[in-house]
Amino acid sequence: MDIKVSVREAQGECYVVDLGGEIDVYTSPKVKDAIGELIDRGVYNLVINLENVRYIDSTGLGVLIGGLKRVREHGGSVNLVCTNPQIRKIFDITGLVKIFGIFESEDAAMKALV
Repeated sequence: MDIKVSVREAQGECYVVDLGGEIDVYTSPKVKDAIGELIDRGVYNLVINLENVRYIDSTGLGVLIGGLKRVREHGGSVNLVCTNPQIRKIFDITGLVKIFGIFESEDAAMKALV
């Protein structure tokens, strides 16, 4: 089980969280911590890049939903970059495409935040 998490500042008040590997019950706490630290610092507009994610389970989805709920309390939003058809299918099946902005590129996800 491996997950790579990196956070970088983007234009304006936005940050990008790059994720790679597998997001599951074992690796989700690392993802939750990274997102939580940003929100605790007052960052409420996030792009979460899932381009290099091979697998995500319900725990991982829960972390993303939890982050979205927290930023929405402050008028913020979370957009996802998802190019993997299997990962995209999970968002389609669960209906999460209705609550997350899901984009093919980081650029499109950023523009939709502003």
